[in-house]
Amino acid sequence: MAIDVVPATAGREEVEALDRKVRSATGHEALNEAVWIDLAHPQPTSGGFFARDGVTPLGFAHVARADNDAAGTWMVGLAVDPDAPAAATTGALLDAVAAHVAAHGGGTLVYWRLGPSDEEDARLRALGFTVARELYQMRVALPLEETPVWPAGITTRTFRPGADDAAWLAVNNRAFAGHAEQGNWTEETLARRLGEPWFDPTLFLLAVDDDGIIGFNWCKRHDAAGSEPALGEIFVIGVDDRGRGRGIGRPLAIEGLGRMAATGIRTGMLYCAADNDGALRLYRSLGFAVHRADRAYERTVRPHQP
Repeated sequence: MAIDVVPATAGREEVEALDRKVRSATGHEALNEAVWIDLAHPQPTSGGFFARDGVTPLGFAHVARADNDAAGTWMVGLAVDPDAPAAATTGALLDAVAAHVAAHGGGTLVYWRLGPSDEEDARLRALGFTVARELYQMRVALPLEETPVWPAGITTRTFRPGADDAAWLAVNNRAFAGHAEQGNWTEETLARRLGEPWFDPTLFLLAVDDDGIIGFNWCKRHDAAGSEPALGEIFVIGVDDRGRGRGIGRPLAIEGLGRMAATGIRTGMLYCAADNDGALRLYRSLGFAVHRADRAYERTVRPHQP
């Protein structure tokens, strides 16, 4: 098996075909949004790799520095043809990724695997990866019967691109301080998300009081694909430190889900850390149930020594 090293922007049609094939076989995408964003606007140190049997692509791997510039963190995307030899293809691609990162100063590889099987888990562990985090994808039928009840002094409005950027970033970075993906966002990080085709300001809800933004629920619509229905995702929801304990999170979730239901979406979806007991209690009380468990696998790569 040969590994062709290609620029991250090359071979996009082949990458899309692999992702579609994985989606057809598993019911979910292989490559996440961060990969597609970086493929469209690659960083100087990003890398893309094809595993081929002759000219036939067996798999594709992508690696780029973390979007929030977390020190030494590299995000990995991997799509392997369901008909390819899984162990050999996965191992060859991840070895190529590790060599790329070693040549660019080393760091920690982070690979999110959606719904890994026991076999896939064992394969990744054998390649030197360990489970760092587990994330539940949760779903609920829409519309909810419950309506939002807001604390006194709280009103809601939609996000205004350009006018609210700095204030929202400050609240987000306080709410998610230390979070691997959502914390430490920059203006560039936000601009990249606002520029995505799926962005809809009417689904970006802000809770405000006399002092400004106190919470938010940024929602995202996913069109139906294959066996998957249209989904209304709570993309990210947060409450500023000064709003904690004031009962803002529940009405934020309910109103965001209600806005998506009003567009015709009948299934709500979100991701929640498996160890976030408080958030899990809230979401389960709203009717959410676990649909799938995803895992973040990590591996430390030492810098290349010339």
